[in-house]
Amino acid sequence: MPYARLSGYYFFHFAAMGALVPYWGPYLLERGFAPAAIGVLMAILMGTKIVAPNVWGWLADRRGERMPVVRLGALLAVLALVPVFWAEGFWAMALVITAFSFFWNAPLPLMEAVTFNHLGSRVNRYASVRVWGSIGFIVTVLLVGWWQSSAGSAVVPVSVLVLFVGVWLSCLLIPDRGHAPAEHAELRLRQVLARPEILAFLAACLLMQASHGAYYAFYSIHLEAHGYGRTAVGALWALGVGIEVLVFINMHRLLPRFSARRMLLTSLLLAVLRWLLIGAFVDIVAVQLLAQSLHAATFGAFHASAIHLAHHYFPGRTQGRGQALYNSVSFGVGGAIGSLIAGSLWASAGAMATFAAASGLAALGFVAALRVDRARRY
Repeated sequence: MPYARLSGYYFFHFAAMGALVPYWGPYLLERGFAPAAIGVLMAILMGTKIVAPNVWGWLADRRGERMPVVRLGALLAVLALVPVFWAEGFWAMALVITAFSFFWNAPLPLMEAVTFNHLGSRVNRYASVRVWGSIGFIVTVLLVGWWQSSAGSAVVPVSVLVLFVGVWLSCLLIPDRGHAPAEHAELRLRQVLARPEILAFLAACLLMQASHGAYYAFYSIHLEAHGYGRTAVGALWALGVGIEVLVFINMHRLLPRFSARRMLLTSLLLAVLRWLLIGAFVDIVAVQLLAQSLHAATFGAFHASAIHLAHHYFPGRTQGRGQALYNSVSFGVGGAIGSLIAGSLWASAGAMATFAAASGLAALGFVAALRVDRARRY
C-alpha cells in the first residue's frame, strides 16, 4: 500500500482546510463583509459539496478510473482560486468561492474510495492514513494564526493557494486502485438508498454537519470578540484537532470494540454539549479547552465511523458515488444549512442563540441515528 503517498494527500488537503476554515471568516470580516454575507459565503463553500462530489463521482465511476479525475479537480481548484486576490464585492467573492470550492470539493470522496481500495481487508487502518490530515491541519492552523497576527488577514488566501498546489502535486504521486470485484458489484445505487437504515444514517450525518455551521463560520469571530488573540484562536483550533489525532490513531481498536453505530450516537450527544459550552461560557478558558477537546468526538470519531459505514453501505460500483453522496449530504447540504442558519441568527439573536440552535441540530441528529441498523456490527 502506498501509505506515504496517500498520507501526503490527506496532509495537504486538510492543511489547506487549516488555513481556510478558521481564518476565512475573519478574513472576510476584515475585507468589510457583514455577518449575514459571511454566513452566505461560507454556505456556498459548503454548498458546492452538494453537487460537485456527485458529478465527479459519477464521472469517475463511469470511466472506471478515479485518480485522473482527482488530479484534474485539484489542478482546477488552484486555478479557480487565483482571482480571489482581485475579487471586490459580494458577487465577485461569491463567484470565486463557488468556482474554487466546486473543484476543491470534488477529489476528496474519490480519494476516500481509492484509499479504502488500497487498504483492502485492512479497512480499520483508514484512520492511520487519515491522521496525517489532522496533523496537517494542526501545523497550518498554528502557523497561519501566528503569521496572521503579525501580517494581517491578507496572508490567508496566500496560504490556501500554496497548500492547494501541494494537494495537486501530491495527487500526481498516487497510483489508481479500482474497486474489488465483489459479489455486490452490480448493486445499483438506488437499491442501496431504498434501505431505511441508510437514509437514517445520511440524515444523522446531515444534521451533525449542520450543527457545525456556527462553529466553522463564527467560532474564530466569537473568540476574537471576547478578547482572544489570533494566536490563542489558532491554538484552540489546533487543540481540537490535536486530540482528534489521538482518536484516529486508536480508531482501529475503537471500532471493533464499540461499533460504528454506537460511536455515532455518542458523538452526537457530545456535540449537543459542546455547542452549549462554546455559546454560554466563552469567557472561561478552561471550559473552551474542554469544548475543543470534544472535537475528538464530534468530528474525529464521528467522521471515521461514518466513513467506515459508508464503505460497507455502498459496495462495488456504488463506491465512488456512495462516498460522494455521504460528503454531499453531510458536508454539503448539512454544512450549507448550518452556515445559513448561523449567519441569520448571529446578527439578529446573538452568539448564544446561534450555538443553542447548533446544539438542537445535533440532538435531532441523535434521534435520526437511533434508526441506523442495529443488527450489524461494522
